[in-house]
Amino acid sequence: MRKPCMLFLLAVMLLPLAAPAFAQAGDDSMASGDEARKARILANLEFHIPQLAPTNPSIGTIEPSGIEGLDQGTLIINGQPRPFLVTTDDTKFWLLASEPMDVSRDTAEIEAEQAKKAEERKETLAGITDGQPMRGNPDAPVTIVEFSDFQCPFCARGFQTVEQILEKYPEDVRFVYQHFPLTQIHPWAKPAAIAAVCAADQSPEAFWTLHDAFFQNQSAFNPGNVVDKAKEFLADSGIDLDKWQTCAGDQSSEAYKAAEATVAAEQAKGQELGVSGTPGFFVNGEFVNGAQPLSAFEPLIEKAKEGAGGESQGMGE
Repeated sequence: MRKPCMLFLLAVMLLPLAAPAFAQAGDDSMASGDEARKARILANLEFHIPQLAPTNPSIGTIEPSGIEGLDQGTLIINGQPRPFLVTTDDTKFWLLASEPMDVSRDTAEIEAEQAKKAEERKETLAGITDGQPMRGNPDAPVTIVEFSDFQCPFCARGFQTVEQILEKYPEDVRFVYQHFPLTQIHPWAKPAAIAAVCAADQSPEAFWTLHDAFFQNQSAFNPGNVVDKAKEFLADSGIDLDKWQTCAGDQSSEAYKAAEATVAAEQAKGQELGVSGTPGFFVNGEFVNGAQPLSAFEPLIEKAKEGAGGESQGMGE
């Protein structure tokens, strides 16, 4: 019976555990059983990886893995557990970054699982994007949702790709933007996102005015001027700028708190869907990670159109 995959295997270290100075029988006589084995393995690990010693490493229970010739256990580094596999004779050691994953599916099963997950994401995204500012055809068979950060340079490249997509597929694509500010590295991304939400509360066109201005003029913005400069771009938008100013700039106002909550909710939903960096796109639920070129989106758009019953457009056009 399959066990579900929990995490991707990020790194594997293959280490021979046979350094004579640390595996002498006389040393083992000072301890017994499992404790002696653990001590020997730790000594060998510190021999191969000297920087491991200051982390106060320890090893938990070692037990059969269910795979002939291999045991499993946990190496504790700075209080953090890391799973490992070790041969029963201790000649090979694999330090893992995650629990084992199921790799038994055939191609058809993988494709079916991917389609199922994409459909689930599509339904989730439909529930959070309804009523949001959008570009393209509102009745399009393909919906592209982007989780993005106005200060992110890769997102500015993604912005250019989205422009190309909408130009090539004016009737086939509906585009919706979701906020995902990376506040630890982009200090004006969150206030920009809040300013954009405040604009969207009054006018979808005002939202897109700021959306475009942020990406097209990233070097002009900083944490100290983002609200004032955004207001300059909204001067001809027709919205109530005093109302917008309160929402975007007065952190004590209910409007600001509501906009901030909207940004947080969108980011949380992105994380729930598996987004960890920006930009992250979903094409009818299928994930596209990073600032990819138009050519990365075309096959997914064509596939989504066919799945929706749309007439396929030639990709060479």
